[in-house]
Amino acid sequence: MYNNNKPTPPTMKIEYNNVIYTIEHRQGEIVIGGDCVAEGYYKNPEKTREEFIEEDGIRWFRSGDIGELHHDGCIKIIDRKKDLVKLQAGEYVSLGKVEAELKTCPIVENICVYGDSSKTYTVALVVPNPRHLAELAARLGLPDRDFDQLCHNTAVEKAVVKELADHARKCGLEKFEVPAAVKLCTEVWSPDMGLVTAAFKIKRKDIQERYKEDIKRMYAS
Repeated sequence: MYNNNKPTPPTMKIEYNNVIYTIEHRQGEIVIGGDCVAEGYYKNPEKTREEFIEEDGIRWFRSGDIGELHHDGCIKIIDRKKDLVKLQAGEYVSLGKVEAELKTCPIVENICVYGDSSKTYTVALVVPNPRHLAELAARLGLPDRDFDQLCHNTAVEKAVVKELADHARKCGLEKFEVPAAVKLCTEVWSPDMGLVTAAFKIKRKDIQERYKEDIKRMYAS
């Protein structure tokens, strides 16, 4: 396990000629070593120091990918290390995994989960599905509100939190992984806004910057 004085998940290694697994840890960062590994990044010594290490006479590259070792020896890439957050109580939350599960909830059009390491829970920025949001509003006795009004309604926010919690339970997520508060976003995230890539993958840092005041509000409430 390489931590650079920071908490990280366990590390499994892959050597170019001979595969080396950290068997006792079934999930961890994939680190690649051997003759195929470069000396570092061109004219970028800081990034080279961060991602390349020397151990046992072998140069290793920290891929940043979190892998899961299967019993047949296969490794499945399940996440990116940068998407892991350690909460105050010590639990690790894979933001990408939580988002992937919650995105299958009918109420969710798009979602970005945020975790503060000084807090015990996560929060989420949610672009709701208009049709399902309207159905939820009707069940709450709010049939005549428009989309913008519903997204700013406290009762609707709380109902969405419950919808997510119920869905998360069916998906097998742990309680600490489930967002305890949400901000319902009226904007559809698009590449033109700079909030998703051309392949519509969320740009986490840009979303967090755009909604930083809403994130503060969710943690303050």
